[in-house]
Amino acid sequence: MATKSLKAQEKDLANTQYQLKILDGGPFASGELPRFREKLRETGQNTLRPKPLEILQINLGYMCNQVCAHCHVDAGPDRKEIMTRETMEQCLEVIRRTGAHTLDLTGGAPEMNPDFRWFVAEASKAGIADFIVRSNLTIIRANKKYYDLPEFFARYNVHVVSSLPHYTRGKTDRQRGSGVFDQSIEALRSLNEAGYGKAGSGLKLDLVYNPSGAFLPADQQAMEKDFKKALASDFGIVFNNLFAITNLPIARFLDYLIASENYEDYMTALVDAYNPAAVENVMCRNTLSVSWDGWLYDCDFNQMLGLKVASKVKHIADYNEAVLQDREILISQHCYGCTAGAGSSCQGSVA
Repeated sequence: MATKSLKAQEKDLANTQYQLKILDGGPFASGELPRFREKLRETGQNTLRPKPLEILQINLGYMCNQVCAHCHVDAGPDRKEIMTRETMEQCLEVIRRTGAHTLDLTGGAPEMNPDFRWFVAEASKAGIADFIVRSNLTIIRANKKYYDLPEFFARYNVHVVSSLPHYTRGKTDRQRGSGVFDQSIEALRSLNEAGYGKAGSGLKLDLVYNPSGAFLPADQQAMEKDFKKALASDFGIVFNNLFAITNLPIARFLDYLIASENYEDYMTALVDAYNPAAVENVMCRNTLSVSWDGWLYDCDFNQMLGLKVASKVKHIADYNEAVLQDREILISQHCYGCTAGAGSSCQGSVA
């Protein structure tokens, strides 16, 4: 298993403690907002417990070719955390015997893991019904060695879920950097050329939208119509679905909220928009998150906060589905982000 330096580990621990302190009510919050656990009790749920496992989400590493302002992973080119082949083999063993029907590969840019293609080829043999790779699009145009990714994805019938902040250049580049929009459009065209998003191809291409500021996403269906109309008319691009995801108050987005003095207002908006109907289908109930070094988490967001599963089984090497099912899901104030409005998950709205 790859390890980080003691200094890097200490820095991560300090950052995690800092974020959890803020989520717990200070120093940038008044502490007057109700605890998420209290909200659950108000709607008749004292705890969150997992349903049968449907999705195994595996983070292949925090390295990325971009440094996005809203990134809850704090991903970037300088991140060295990368899943080793040894840990991948442990994941493969679990994939072969788990009841999950969906495998969800994420990062960073998962394609930057040197064993990414090997892992996709091996995992595809497991007969997973839905094989997702979350791509930032620009990785496809970042270097010649990635130019053939659309054809590679198509060969293994990978379901591509791609982040695109907006269908206009200005809004996209403000969130993700100059030139990102044009590179994303080129990547989408190459995916379309490989058959992605086209009727009858069987190759699914979905887009992900995150708000660029301290506000909740608009209605997912309405936004999907707008995205499809604009991308088709302006660039001839087609795709299947749009997922609208709420930004959670952790990592870089938390830093932005504090720096812009929007933290309390944003948390208040999340609490006010709490929807008990969304609790039933939050992703932590049917998903298990695996970090680059094999540790298990209730969700990708808990992974970024260092909140490992509350179970005797905490690492993929010791995986036991029956034991993991008998656990309580760890929650904190950031969970309001997944239960606000129509709800939010890696698959978009949940209510």
